[in-house]
Amino acid sequence: MRKGIYKLLLAFVGLFMTTIAFAQYQSDTTKTLVTTTTADDVMRSNNKIYVVMAVCLTILVALILYVIRIDRKITKLENNQ
Repeated sequence: MRKGIYKLLLAFVGLFMTTIAFAQYQSDTTKTLVTTTTADDVMRSNNKIYVVMAVCLTILVALILYVIRIDRKITKLENNQ
């Protein structure tokens, strides 16, 4: 049971790391002659993107810790019966 959770945790971490890598990518189709200001441009210019990433990471870590805690409690209950 724990090996499955650790594999799932590793998969989420890998997925999250690739998302971070692609978040900084800007394709040629978005580079147009008309300059438009989008929310991500404003956040990058004000360094707020790091705040967003910190909040997302905090939520993800909290969810993972919650799942691990619940798994331990369920395992303890199963062993007691």
